[in-house]
Amino acid sequence: MKLAKDISIAAFAVAISVATIAKPTQAALVNYGFTVNATSGDNPGQYFGSFQYNDSTLIGIGEETLGISNGLSIAFNYLGTQYTEANDFDYPSSPVVSFTDGNLSGLSYLVEDQFFIGNDPGKPNTGGTKFYSILSADLFSTTEVGTVSYSKSTPVPEPMTIIGIAIAGAMALGMKRKKKLSGVN
Repeated sequence: MKLAKDISIAAFAVAISVATIAKPTQAALVNYGFTVNATSGDNPGQYFGSFQYNDSTLIGIGEETLGISNGLSIAFNYLGTQYTEANDFDYPSSPVVSFTDGNLSGLSYLVEDQFFIGNDPGKPNTGGTKFYSILSADLFSTTEVGTVSYSKSTPVPEPMTIIGIAIAGAMALGMKRKKKLSGVN
């Protein structure tokens, strides 16, 4: 009877451990910060922003883009004004983030009469690492004035994962202690 109880406790501990550590891959909200380093033009300086998206539809092969329908949200402070995804010229079909084989290529974000982030203003749905100042109402009258760098934020473990690992560890220690006290080797 005692052996059956110990086996069932051990099986429960293993099940908890496996469920918390090897759970199926789930979609996650991914956060990036970005820095615009404007080195020329009328407004040189550094400007900071961030964006977030849901990665559930990424397959990691070839060219891919994610947009508003994937939960893309943007916050960017430029010249004292806070811009969001809703300020994009083609909202809600833009802005987008682009990927090549699962790796971030960059953001494509166009705010009329202000700026463009991407690689080529002629291809506004291809993200990149260049920052352009828009010189007039003509959206394609731009001047490249800087670069954009991206940094991925470190994800925080889910509370249920931490709790599950703690329970499994406590049960294992309890079983070891009980075994030691009973004198069984």
